[in-house]
Amino acid sequence: MNEQITPAVLNTAKHLTVGGVDTLALAQQYQTPLYVYDTGAIRTEIAAFKQVFEANQVHYQISYASKAFATVAMYQLAAQAGIHCDVVSGGELYTAKQADFPMAKLSFHGNNKSIEELTMALDYGVGCIMVDNFYELQLLAQLTAEREQLTTIMLRIAPGISAHTHEYISTGQADSKFGFDLTSGQADTAVKQAQAAPYLDLVGIHCHIGSQIFEVDGFKLIVDKLVALFARWQTELNFYPKIMNVGGGFGVKYTSADQPLLPTEFVDAIIKETIAQTQAHAVPMLEIWIEPGRSLVATAGMTLYTLGATKEIPGIRKYLAVDGGMGDNIRPALYEAKYEAVLAKNPTLPSDEVVSIAGKYCESGDMLIWNQQLPATQPGDILAVLDTGAYGYSMASNYNRNPRPAVVFCEDGHSQLVVQRETYADLVRLDVPLVTKVNN
Repeated sequence: MNEQITPAVLNTAKHLTVGGVDTLALAQQYQTPLYVYDTGAIRTEIAAFKQVFEANQVHYQISYASKAFATVAMYQLAAQAGIHCDVVSGGELYTAKQADFPMAKLSFHGNNKSIEELTMALDYGVGCIMVDNFYELQLLAQLTAEREQLTTIMLRIAPGISAHTHEYISTGQADSKFGFDLTSGQADTAVKQAQAAPYLDLVGIHCHIGSQIFEVDGFKLIVDKLVALFARWQTELNFYPKIMNVGGGFGVKYTSADQPLLPTEFVDAIIKETIAQTQAHAVPMLEIWIEPGRSLVATAGMTLYTLGATKEIPGIRKYLAVDGGMGDNIRPALYEAKYEAVLAKNPTLPSDEVVSIAGKYCESGDMLIWNQQLPATQPGDILAVLDTGAYGYSMASNYNRNPRPAVVFCEDGHSQLVVQRETYADLVRLDVPLVTKVNN
């Protein structure tokens, strides 16, 4: 039995459940592939973050990094939980608006926001814009002056600290497309320019040192570096940020080999280090912002597939093919991300064989899991790939002209469809037929 499956998530028939709902029943009702979420688990994670901040008696904001999973229903869940959200595109901003998410609790990230996106953010009254570069800073200063609209901003900086993570998901090092470089003095210049812009209210600094981080050391280093920087800015630039946003990146457990800290342990360390450093530098205590994305939704979600074809190469490997793959979870192909799977009808059955889970897409690299232990299976069985709640749906594609799966929320024994399954008609809805020249 997979160690991530506890008896608490099995029903009396020993079927895997999510949010108290039988996964076999979900597969039958909504078909597969299917993204399913235990929304009660998401609420529990949010409550745990709140508790650690409040236990330390500091001012804070939890801003859900919605690029991990963004739908109308997810923004509504975040609003119900009373937290902030951050968006990284006009599309995410529009989705949050359609969810009636309070715009004052929204922040807007991105390294190349268009004029249209910035205008949209100003029209909507977004609470904070995270300014990423000089072009954006100048553009936003101009737009806000033309509109005479006071706008709250933070500056994103590249602090020169790289967390221990995959190179594609490291964003804090100096050589990065994100943020104002700290060591070269770009950040100092950006502060001066923001101070000179009459309609920009610079309230804080943002940084993000990477994703899937398993150690607190990087976060402690960033707190040390930023508080020392803020003390210098207070003296040299007459500026001391009110808010320190340390981003997210708290690691989660995808496989039994992963041994992450609890997300709350990261936050507790960040808070205590901030208290110690502000006291050491004799500067006012900061409001601390975090941006959990993966750590809120990854382990709350799973993807259900139906097993189909089998290919066995004697002495080499046995492949089990599912009815989805890289179109609904690109991370294994993109990052070599690791997952684990169980047989939904009874995860407690002993493992009989080692198989590799292949997708249906026309790519040799379309492999979801290599070397997965499973009991004997047959075509039509439902396979649950665990912990796919982050960056599955949000990175899904129509590659090979396959429709994207549906999304279902489950809680307290009830399920609710929150994203409809795409149809073949949806795939061609925006296509424009070729108009051929008529010969006279």
